[in-house]
Amino acid sequence: MTLSLLLLIPFLGAFLLLLWPSEPAPGRMRAIAITTLALQLIWSLWVLFRFDPSLEGMQLQESYRWVASLGLDYRLGIDGLSLPLVLINGALTLVSAVCTRDISQRPRIYFALLLLISAAVNGAFLAENLLLFFLFYELELIPLWLLISIWGGTGRAYAATKFLIFTAVSGMLILGAFLGLALLTGTADFSLTPVLSDRLAMGSQLVLLVALMIGFAIKIPLVPFHTWLPDAHTQASTPVSVLLAGVLLKLGTYGLLRFCLGLFPEAWKLVAPVLAIWAAVSVLYGSLAAIAQRDMKRMVAYSSVGHMGMILLAAAAATPVSLLGAVFQMVSHGLISALLFLLVGIVYRKTGTRDLEVLRGLLNPERGLPFTGTLMILGVMASAGLPGMAGFISEFLIFRGSIGAYPLATLLCLVGSGLTAVYFLLLVNRAFFGRLAITPPSPDPVSDSRLDIRLAGVALRETLPALGLSLAVVGLGLVPAGLGWLSETTSTAMAALAAHSGGLL
Repeated sequence: MTLSLLLLIPFLGAFLLLLWPSEPAPGRMRAIAITTLALQLIWSLWVLFRFDPSLEGMQLQESYRWVASLGLDYRLGIDGLSLPLVLINGALTLVSAVCTRDISQRPRIYFALLLLISAAVNGAFLAENLLLFFLFYELELIPLWLLISIWGGTGRAYAATKFLIFTAVSGMLILGAFLGLALLTGTADFSLTPVLSDRLAMGSQLVLLVALMIGFAIKIPLVPFHTWLPDAHTQASTPVSVLLAGVLLKLGTYGLLRFCLGLFPEAWKLVAPVLAIWAAVSVLYGSLAAIAQRDMKRMVAYSSVGHMGMILLAAAAATPVSLLGAVFQMVSHGLISALLFLLVGIVYRKTGTRDLEVLRGLLNPERGLPFTGTLMILGVMASAGLPGMAGFISEFLIFRGSIGAYPLATLLCLVGSGLTAVYFLLLVNRAFFGRLAITPPSPDPVSDSRLDIRLAGVALRETLPALGLSLAVVGLGLVPAGLGWLSETTSTAMAALAAHSGGLL
C-alpha cells in the first residue's frame, strides 16, 4: 500500500470535498485541499526515504489482478525516473493550492479537481501496466479542461476546447499504439517489456513508435504540435499555469523516455537522428517565438517549448549523461516555470496587465514591486542556464551527453539556449527597469502625472510560494548531487538498454 497511498490520499481528499454536507466556506475547502496535498507530499518523502537508488528496476512494487482478460492489471512501481516526478508533483500541486486565493466561483469543485489531477498524475508516473498508465493519463484531461474553461480568462472557451482536442488526439494515438502492440505480438500482456526484433518486425515497431511519439509530442509539446500551449497558459489562472507547466507537461517527457525509448529501443536507434533534428527545431522555434511575444505569460509558455525540446535531444542521444540530464531538465523546468508563472501572476494582479509594451520600472524600490522583480531576475537567470542555478546543471548534462552523438543538433540547441537569455532579458529590461509606468510612455515623460503611480504592496504570503521555489532552484543548482544520486542508476540502465539493442553508445 506504500505507493497506493500516493493515489488514495488525494482521491479521498477530493471525495471529501465533493461529499461535504451543505456548502462550507471557501477558506475551509482550501484548508482541506492544502492539508491533503501536504499529507501527500509528506508520504512522497517517506517513499523517498524507503527508496534505494543503488538498485536497478522498479521498487516498492504492488501488483493485483484486475481485468485479466484485457491484460489490465493494477501494477505500481517506482524508480529513479518516476520518483523525482512524483516529488515535483506533490510539491507543485501544493503550491498551486496555496497560491489559490479568493475563489468565489464553485470552490468545492475547484479544489476537488486539483486533488484529482494530482492523484491521476501520480498514477501515471507509477503505473507499470500500459493500460493502467493510459487510464491515469486520460483521467487528468477533463479536470484540467474544467479548470481552464470555468476559471480561465475571457478567451477560456477557445483555449480549453483547443486543449481538449489536442490532448484527446494524443490519448487516442497512445492507446492505439498500446493496443497495436498487443495485437501484433499476439498477447494481452501490457507490462513494461522492451519489444525487440525477436518479438516484432522492425517495420511494425516503427509504426507503433511513430504513433507513440506523436502522442507524447502533443503533450510535451513539440513543434508543430505546440499551438495549444500558449493559448492554454494565457487563459488559465496562475495556479493552473503552475500545474500545467510544472507537472502536466512532464507526462509527455516521461512517456517519451519510459515508453518510446523503453519499449522500442531498436526502432529508437533508427529514428534517433531525425529526433535530434526535431529537437533542434523545437528549441530554436520556441526561443524565437518567445522573443516575438508582448504578453509575459505567452513568453514564458513559448520558453517551455524550447526547454522541452532539449529533453528530446537527450533521449535521442540515449547516453547515461544525457538521460540523467533529461531527468534534471524535467525537475528544473518544473521548478523554474512554476516560479516564473507565479511572479507573472503577481505582476498581473498588481498592475492589471502583462503587456511588455505597457509595463515599465516595476523594480522601483519605493513605489513598484522590488521583491517580485528580484525573484523574477533570479528565475530568468535560472531559465537562461546561468551557473549556480538548476537550469545550468540540466543543460550542461544534456549538451555534454549529446555532443558526441549529434554535434550539429547539440550546437543548434546551444544557440537556442543562448536565445533564452535574449528574450528573458527583454522581459526584465522592458517591465522592471526604467521609470515606473503602467501605460505607454508619453512623449514628455517628465510632465506625465502617470509616473507618480504607487503600486499596492505585495504581502509576504503572496510571495512565500515563489520564495520557496527560488530557494529550491538555487539549492538544486548548488547541490545537484542529491538528484544525481537518486536517478543515476536508472539513467545508466536505460542507456544500457539502448546500447544492448544496437544503440548509440
